[in-house]
Amino acid sequence: MTKRLLMIGYGAMGSEVHRLLPEGMELAWLVVPEAYATAVREQLAGRVEVLTAIDQCTEVPDLVVECAGQPGLAEHGEAVLRRGLTLAVVATGALADEALYTRLATAAREGGGRMQLLSGAVTGMDGLAAAREGGLDEVTYEACKAPRSWKGSHAETLIDLDAVTEKVVFFEGDAGEAARLFPANSNVAATIALAGVGMRDTRVQLSVDPATTRNTHRIYARGRFGEFSIELNGYPLESNPKTSTLAALSVVRACRQVLEPVSF
Repeated sequence: MTKRLLMIGYGAMGSEVHRLLPEGMELAWLVVPEAYATAVREQLAGRVEVLTAIDQCTEVPDLVVECAGQPGLAEHGEAVLRRGLTLAVVATGALADEALYTRLATAAREGGGRMQLLSGAVTGMDGLAAAREGGLDEVTYEACKAPRSWKGSHAETLIDLDAVTEKVVFFEGDAGEAARLFPANSNVAATIALAGVGMRDTRVQLSVDPATTRNTHRIYARGRFGEFSIELNGYPLESNPKTSTLAALSVVRACRQVLEPVSF
């Protein structure tokens, strides 16, 4: 039996997820801003019902995925969770806002919904969350990207991206600050923090390297379990250098998990 998906947002990530949906999963509803609704309807030629609010969906999706970034989660997340639905979240950086986190968690408890935080652009979050159960002493995260991947972000106020000739660190702080200052780039920092020691205690270093074409993520964790280091070198989506290909694939995986009787 075909499962039906509701997607919030239809930018570069949403389009890629739609293209890669596993057999047995159908994109039935899209929620997009009013300003884009007509264009998206024309683009999809009536194959998907295009909405501007969650309550316009009169049926029950098997899964709701957020591909709209932090503003999309803040605007629509509560409505999804209060309907008792499962919401798969990529824009975990929005949860650095404690008031929003509390509002969404309350909506989930009261409505019977569930917020599923996706691993996004990194790997190893299952192991980090497991290690937390025994106690973690330290978690650090380092990210290095090409100048084009930092364009349009707060990085432009900290460093001249067009003049960089070698790798330069331009930010050091905690995960909450990183997620707030770099919402389009640092959802990873928030994901690691939520899986590990929290926003304030996760140390983050961000850098730019004109010689790289990939996004490099390094995670280090130490605790009662021992210690681990993970390095991932990922490619951004060709259609949006701020979006990780692996982040889009993590959404596709969430869709597949709905279909499979056994899954990782």
